[in-house]
Amino acid sequence: MIQNPKSEIWPGEPYPLGATYDGAGTNFSVFSEAATQVDLCLFDDDGREERIALPEVTGFCWHGYIPNLGPGKRYGFRVHGPYAPERGVRCDPGKLLLDPYAKAVVGDLSWHKSLFSSPGNPDGPLIPADSAPHMPRSVVVNPYFNWQNDRPPKNPWHETVIYELHVKGFTRLHPEVPERLRGTYAGLAHPAVIDHLTDLGITAVELLPVHHFVSEHALTGRGLNNYWGYNSISYFAPHAGYASSAVPGGQVQEFKQMVRMLHEAGIEIILDVVYNHTAEGDHRGPTLCFRGLDNNYYRLAPNQPGRYVDYTGCGNSLNMRHPHVLQLIMDSLRYWVLEMHVDGFRFDLAAALARELHAVDRLSAFFDLIHQDPVLQQVKLIAEPWDVGEGGYQVGNFPPLWSEWNGKYRDTVRDFWRGQDQTIAELAYRFTGSSDLYETTGRRPYASINFVTAHDGFTLRDLVSYNHKHNDANGEGNRDGESHNRSWNCGVEGPTDDPAILALRARQQRNFLVTLIFSQGVPMLVAGDELGRTQGGNNNAYCQDNEVSWIDWAHIDHDLLAFVTDLIAFRETHPVLQRRRWFQGQPIRGKGLEDIGWFRPDGDEMSDNDWKVTFAKALGIFLNGDGIPSLDRRGHRVKDDSFYIFLNGHYADMDVTIPPVLGAAAWVRIIDTSEPVFVKDQITYHTGDKIRAMGRSVLVLRRVATE
Repeated sequence: MIQNPKSEIWPGEPYPLGATYDGAGTNFSVFSEAATQVDLCLFDDDGREERIALPEVTGFCWHGYIPNLGPGKRYGFRVHGPYAPERGVRCDPGKLLLDPYAKAVVGDLSWHKSLFSSPGNPDGPLIPADSAPHMPRSVVVNPYFNWQNDRPPKNPWHETVIYELHVKGFTRLHPEVPERLRGTYAGLAHPAVIDHLTDLGITAVELLPVHHFVSEHALTGRGLNNYWGYNSISYFAPHAGYASSAVPGGQVQEFKQMVRMLHEAGIEIILDVVYNHTAEGDHRGPTLCFRGLDNNYYRLAPNQPGRYVDYTGCGNSLNMRHPHVLQLIMDSLRYWVLEMHVDGFRFDLAAALARELHAVDRLSAFFDLIHQDPVLQQVKLIAEPWDVGEGGYQVGNFPPLWSEWNGKYRDTVRDFWRGQDQTIAELAYRFTGSSDLYETTGRRPYASINFVTAHDGFTLRDLVSYNHKHNDANGEGNRDGESHNRSWNCGVEGPTDDPAILALRARQQRNFLVTLIFSQGVPMLVAGDELGRTQGGNNNAYCQDNEVSWIDWAHIDHDLLAFVTDLIAFRETHPVLQRRRWFQGQPIRGKGLEDIGWFRPDGDEMSDNDWKVTFAKALGIFLNGDGIPSLDRRGHRVKDDSFYIFLNGHYADMDVTIPPVLGAAAWVRIIDTSEPVFVKDQITYHTGDKIRAMGRSVLVLRRVATE
């Protein structure tokens, strides 16, 4: 440490917070209401530290300006002030703290007792120790980038197909990506990768967390690390581990380059963001950033301020009632839109963000701020509508502008195809966009983000191959991960050579995919599901930064890939599958067939009693291409082909009657999931005819002519 500061410091400005390079120097500002003094700590390339007390404080923002200091400079903060854990105050100048507004972070966290103010006794007295040798550094970045007239694709919600992927895992084994770029932002921007996305028909990638994160102490102790990234410590910095650039701060430029390349291909970028908790954990956790600056960043237990309220299961919850916490999150969101050009956000455990008091409040300050913000109200907003607290399951309860991961869709569709008893009405609601959940809040069908699989849980292939989780590699005795997966192994647990079981599993995967793509709402695929990816039955691979989680591009199910590609292309060309308004169950334009019809296998319309039956395993659905109420962008009437879809979730084959009420018409098969590809034959059926549906299969017929 340099005892006598050599850097000149001026008063500077309180805003913007963080380190702001203006071409001539850098302004530093950090919030702390608890501090009596804040030191700016500058580090040279050899790790020597220079400490400079920030000279001014304005509204609890400590600030100073250093001329001639530019991009690449490593820095952090130390906070002087009271240390009284029992009162919820944890200032410890021995701890080097990351800047909450740092635009880049460099270096790894190495777990050491100096990261803890009172090692082994979180309620004990302060034991002075310098954590700097074991801490990463914040980095001053160059904000200037040539965007080359980059424009957001602004793909309409009803045309959106989301693809959830992990930046590292998606390209780590990709043979066409150069070795040095695999697993990086640059790798994701490689032409071979973008070609895969565009060929597949993806309109938006949803990236698992890219905010800089660290691995938990318990994981590193088992020789593992946090792979998914739901352990954020910096809400402005792209995760350094995904950068191919070795230049401090180079990850910012690389991320922007990735965004620009994806935008050129018409693909939007949605970030999975974790604003509900941080990597500092509970009162036993390390002091890395927020805790040491001002412990009121977190929700403290009302009657025990030495403890944290935990709605996330991760040890702490950010204090959404504090104005500076709200400011931090809003500043972060705007930064990623305005400076990094991302197109939307998926909010992890979003119900936790709504908790102003004890209960989840749909009209909390957080949502009010989002709705009035001129930047954020124009991007895609997706909620994971639950947390682990009491009353935390809030599917359907988020306000307008928000879409939601529809957990009820996932559960219902899984139960149907595994043969679980439930009412057919439940399946019908999910297939048509879940109007029972979203219509009363003024939202449209695309409020429902439909998914069968996600990063958290089985892959699609594993969903039809395992009845039970197999998470032993995680080192937790197979106790982690969901135990009730609504999966079915088709008769054998795990790998098998039985051709009949393999054929059934392949058909079940196609059943799930057709159901997903033909449902109203926004379909979300998980990267690799179209390739037949397996995790060997691990349904909680959050700590598997290895071949368990990485996509195996050397072993692709080419038939499945072709089928999914054709499915998405089919959806893209048929507006009846992309409705912007709810079905009404009545004629839309004058007399004629209703916009949707529901039928039994014998061709009769569903009765009130039929909807209540819990053992029914089959349903016919008529989608009327003449019953679309929306106009196109130029005000013209939208018309499409009409389709008859039959879902046979029963194990037995059955004869399906094309409903006579649909009128005299000719029909052709276009999809039969008993076959691995789209149907190529030209067999014509007529209204009233019977057609054979294999057990556990989907039939899709297209009306081709009227007699």
